[in-house]
Amino acid sequence: MKEAKSIWMDGELVPWFEAKVHILTHTLHYGNGVFEGTRAYKTDRGMAIFRLKEHTKRLLNSAKIVAIQTPFTQEVLEQAQIELLRDNHFTSNAYIRPLIYLGYGVMGVYHKQAPVKVAIAAWEWGAYLGDEGLEKGIAIKTSSYTRNSARSHFGKAKAIGNYLNSQMAKFEAIECGYQEALLLDDCGMVAEGSGECFFIVRDGEIITPPHDSSLESITQNSVITLARDLGFKVIERNITRDEVYIADEAFFTGTAAEITPISRLDSRIIGNGGRGEITKTLQESFFDIVYGRNSKYSHWLTYID
Repeated sequence: MKEAKSIWMDGELVPWFEAKVHILTHTLHYGNGVFEGTRAYKTDRGMAIFRLKEHTKRLLNSAKIVAIQTPFTQEVLEQAQIELLRDNHFTSNAYIRPLIYLGYGVMGVYHKQAPVKVAIAAWEWGAYLGDEGLEKGIAIKTSSYTRNSARSHFGKAKAIGNYLNSQMAKFEAIECGYQEALLLDDCGMVAEGSGECFFIVRDGEIITPPHDSSLESITQNSVITLARDLGFKVIERNITRDEVYIADEAFFTGTAAEITPISRLDSRIIGNGGRGEITKTLQESFFDIVYGRNSKYSHWLTYID
């Protein structure tokens, strides 16, 4: 991670190395907290945050789901992210990580007496799955871990505790020589990656799973909107693992992953084994949007300069 100048904590900007918490911070022990991942891009007009309002709203929705009452409004949190980017003077694309967590004060599983704390960090960060992956695609593995079931976890919350599942799936995939994991739900249908939404292309149609056991992704929504605007048919339905093997194209989407092609699943080559034509079209169109080169989607950008 590339260090930055400051981090926003409970209404104040503090130096990066002074942004500390107590070892008995409640979230550290019991896993209840929520976070967001938001990107800011260096455009010709200056730094711009992609879909700031939607990401901040999802952060607050996540907190509501896990019964945490946030002490700051959406407007305050949006302004805090803008203020943080201005203070850090980033020279390239940045990743923003808002975090709502339970601080020091009580122990035990019951959490409502723990103080609610909010922090926002940002740092310069390139392609999550690598620049080469954006062009040539990545190899992924069907995980032996099942995506958290809706019967036992809140899939619509970007909750800290949910990500142990993702962490173990990612660890397994890398240890087995792959770059990312693909998780199935408890019915055996494709859910998502360890931190990405999933798409396939078959016969010119773009297909993505429903949100039965996964997060309501803002980048996924952006790609669906973009694809339909470009004239593609987009279908939201269940996908089986063997359907992925015979797909023409496949790709991940997410704030960190952006649009990353998938070249192989479980040692089966997907399509031509690289970035497919539809994936390339969506990828190029997406980057035109986030870099401010398509005025039709300018409402998705919040310029900070």
